[in-house]
Amino acid sequence: MSTKIPATVITGFLGAGKTSLIRHLLENARGRRLALIINEFGDLGVDRELLAGCGSATCREEDIVELTNGCICCTVADDFLPTIEKLLNQPNPPDHIVIETSGLALPKPLVKAFAWPEIRTRVTVDGVVAVIDAEAVAAGRFAGDPAAVQAAREADDSLDHESPLEELFEEQIQCADMVVLNKADRVDATTLDRVSRIVAEHLRPAVKTVVSVQGGIDPLVLLGLGAAAEDDLDSRPSHHELEGEDHDHDDFDSFVIEIGTVELPERVEERILAAVAAHDILRIKGFLHVEGKPMRQVVQGVGDRIQRYYDRRWKQDENRRSELVVIGQRGLDRSAIETILRG
Repeated sequence: MSTKIPATVITGFLGAGKTSLIRHLLENARGRRLALIINEFGDLGVDRELLAGCGSATCREEDIVELTNGCICCTVADDFLPTIEKLLNQPNPPDHIVIETSGLALPKPLVKAFAWPEIRTRVTVDGVVAVIDAEAVAAGRFAGDPAAVQAAREADDSLDHESPLEELFEEQIQCADMVVLNKADRVDATTLDRVSRIVAEHLRPAVKTVVSVQGGIDPLVLLGLGAAAEDDLDSRPSHHELEGEDHDHDDFDSFVIEIGTVELPERVEERILAAVAAHDILRIKGFLHVEGKPMRQVVQGVGDRIQRYYDRRWKQDENRRSELVVIGQRGLDRSAIETILRG
């Protein structure tokens, strides 16, 4: 029996539901001690805060490590390797390591890192799980006008008009050992079947898909795949195969906007929807300090779908601020978006 500690890489596009899925894993770990490595695109650690505040004994704050120095696929040597070595060197190492990549990360460079001599004999990639937002895929968020793109390619073989979003989508699916079609409750059966066929075009042989609502997948399904993905790199195609080729995040912008104490969260939601309609915003997430409320309100936005809910009480020594991370394709008009969000 292998003595290596298994690690699961959770990948997926912005807002697909990775954090919800991980939270479900934590709450249903059945006594298994999980350690988390979280990598976010943006300066406000929303995902770590949500997981640390879940109230479960399996998500203690000391078991959650956040990497904030950039995309994990571009900072493997500087950030990821020291972090995972620290987890492995604990007196009581975890039973399983779960790694949530940024929604803008390429999973394959991260999987390659597990073949490094420093960790190869101690940990293995049990599986790469790609979380897909079924509703977003159905809406064609990965190419603005697929017909026009195809027409341009046919007219000039030297052109490559593949958008960054579509490329990321393909990279994440092609590296996966299992794909989760999340938010299935937001589409009908016919649409879900169409999304499944879109995803199937990029799947490697024998890779399965499972359907999910709010990441509610039994850990027995996702943990214990036994893929040893670090030994199976050649079967995982990538757009970025050239040695030393950088994954360019200049295709995306991200910034944090502080909007002050909020009287009516409904008006903040209205302003978010107005900003999304006026600018190419892919994702908005953060926290609101609502006047007179002892609890923190979470905001999660993907396109024009906004979720708001109270997750926990503010801590006694915590700075109660309303902050939102805005993520979009390069060229976002920060000044105009700030004007809208601040009202």
